[in-house]
Amino acid sequence: MQADPGRRHALLDTALAGLIAGAVTLAAYAGGPSPGVPDVLLIVTGSLALAGHRRAPRVVLVVTTACMIGHVLNGTPGSWAAFPVLAAVHAAARGGRRRAGVVAGALFLAVFFAADTARSSEGSVERAVLLLGWFLCAGVTGLIDKNWQAYLRQTEQRALEAERGREEAALRRAGEERLRIARELHDTLTHSISIVKLQAGVAVHLARKRGEDVPAALLAIQEASGEAMRELRSTLEVLRTEEREPAAGLVRVGELAERARAAGIPVSVTVSGEQRALRPDVDRAAFRIVQEALTNVARHADRARTGIRLEYGLDDVAVTVEDDGPAAPGVTVVPGTGLTGMRERVTALGGTLDTAPRPCGGFAVHARIPLDGRAAYPDGRGGVADGGGPEDAADQAAVEAL
Repeated sequence: MQADPGRRHALLDTALAGLIAGAVTLAAYAGGPSPGVPDVLLIVTGSLALAGHRRAPRVVLVVTTACMIGHVLNGTPGSWAAFPVLAAVHAAARGGRRRAGVVAGALFLAVFFAADTARSSEGSVERAVLLLGWFLCAGVTGLIDKNWQAYLRQTEQRALEAERGREEAALRRAGEERLRIARELHDTLTHSISIVKLQAGVAVHLARKRGEDVPAALLAIQEASGEAMRELRSTLEVLRTEEREPAAGLVRVGELAERARAAGIPVSVTVSGEQRALRPDVDRAAFRIVQEALTNVARHADRARTGIRLEYGLDDVAVTVEDDGPAAPGVTVVPGTGLTGMRERVTALGGTLDTAPRPCGGFAVHARIPLDGRAAYPDGRGGVADGGGPEDAADQAAVEAL
């Protein structure tokens, strides 16, 4: 069985934090006078805090920087004391918090240089310059790691979309081929069998009208042709029935939330109003909006805390997904494939969609869909909400006419 990715990352981060704590503590004992208990506590606390850098990078950056600054002011550490802060700055840059990383690194460098100069002016400038280079490397490698992870996610997403496109094209071709076969059977075989059945019926009727015995072979032909018509009707109905995907609706939002939590996203679900069954197209569109919004949280919001609200009104259903991610207020977001797909789904059903950063930070997706799912086709020609066009109706009528 494959281990839970969230748990695996947590164990790995904890192990690395423990390794850093042990290495820095050993360096403190080997690099000069033995540190006191407060210094050891500061080193261990600042290093072990790194285990939570995925969940709360800003908090980890503050705790680690504060502890190591306290150690610098209290003891006589060497340049190795900056290592936990370097790791925290790298994690902050990797998580998109570059400004916080720059502030923390600059603050630590300033305190370290001042304390080092006050203790001994010899070599303090060289050590400060060396640490500055380390911090620049930590920030740059963090940004490279972030961009690489984003590239991997985009590549994986493109591969999934390409695979999904190929599957949809294959299903569409298979459906078109089924309809073509159904039309060929209807236009050729149905006509021939109808004539046989009709002629056999006329022959039986005339024989009985003249008082003659109806030949057994003629009765067998009449019976067999009728049975063939019934079998052909069943075959055409099967060929003209689409193979649809498993039902996707708001009843499965709980499953989406559980999968998101397993991936490390804290998700809460709130439902208000009278929860009830919706039209399949409306239900499916609402479900897909929640699904795509959670996907965007995982890809762009660093698995931030997310809230899902479902509001069942008298005439519509509202879906809101809000996260506490890094999106800043007032920033213009360029819609990608996911947001564009959401808008197309909602618009096709006559609804509205709002997607924008929240005033307090993070991102919000709010969709409102009419319960009648009226499609955006004023001429009444059907579309997504109608579940089929005139050709489907004509095919069904042809089946019933057999």
